[in-house]
Amino acid sequence: MKTTTLLLLFFNVISVLAQDKFFTNSGTVNFEASVPLFEEIKAVNRQVAIILEPKSSTFICTVPIKDFRFKLDLMQQHFNENYMESDRYPKAVFKGKIQKFDLKDVDETEKKYEIKGKLYVRGKAKEIVVNALIKKVDNGIQIISDFPILVSDFNIKIPGAIASKISQTANTELTAIIRTEEMLLTLK
Repeated sequence: MKTTTLLLLFFNVISVLAQDKFFTNSGTVNFEASVPLFEEIKAVNRQVAIILEPKSSTFICTVPIKDFRFKLDLMQQHFNENYMESDRYPKAVFKGKIQKFDLKDVDETEKKYEIKGKLYVRGKAKEIVVNALIKKVDNGIQIISDFPILVSDFNIKIPGAIASKISQTANTELTAIIRTEEMLLTLK
């Protein structure tokens, strides 16, 4: 009897805690580092994990580097082997706090928030401020964010012979719908 009661209490606590976090494993990050008149340098990653803890306004985004997909296989190979060294640095992570965030204020109207935090890429950390548009949608909370990443901030070396063909700034866009576990169960 005691064991059953403890198990029920444990699962209730886990259920309540799970509702306090929103998450997804299918966010999308697009980036572009193209220069006019040269070959397009674009990639998309649809395996982005995001956690939002509304009580603490904590926002964590993890991006597996090898999951970026390019139009050309050779471009993808160079990206992983030469520039990002994805075997050595398999993921990029952003950890931050959403400024002036209150879950009660999130509704169907898009609102602009600042997220201040650290971006970790290739073993380097950089304090950044990201602007994000957040709103409630039918199946969760939508987050859209645009922000530039300077390759020099993360010691990404671009060989001189092609330096003029690749932008020194990667324009990055994050798009995701995050949900609580309870929301995921109701969608099934």
